[in-house]
Amino acid sequence: MGVVNASSTPDPDPRPQPPEAPLPSDCCDSGCDPCVNDTYSEQLQDYRERLARWLERHPDQA
Repeated sequence: MGVVNASSTPDPDPRPQPPEAPLPSDCCDSGCDPCVNDTYSEQLQDYRERLARWLERHPDQA
C-alpha cells in the first residue's frame, strides 16, 4: 500500500477566494447596466456569504 501525498489530493472544501476587483479604468462612467462596479459588489457579497458558511465548517481557519 502506497503513501498518499497530501499535496496531490485536492481539497474537497477549499476556502472561497475573493473576486478580483475591477480597475478604476474598467468603469466607463456611462451608466452601464450592469456597471462593472455593481457586478463586483454583487460578487463580493456572494463571496462574503460563501466565506461565512465555509468558516462555520472550518472554525479552526478563522
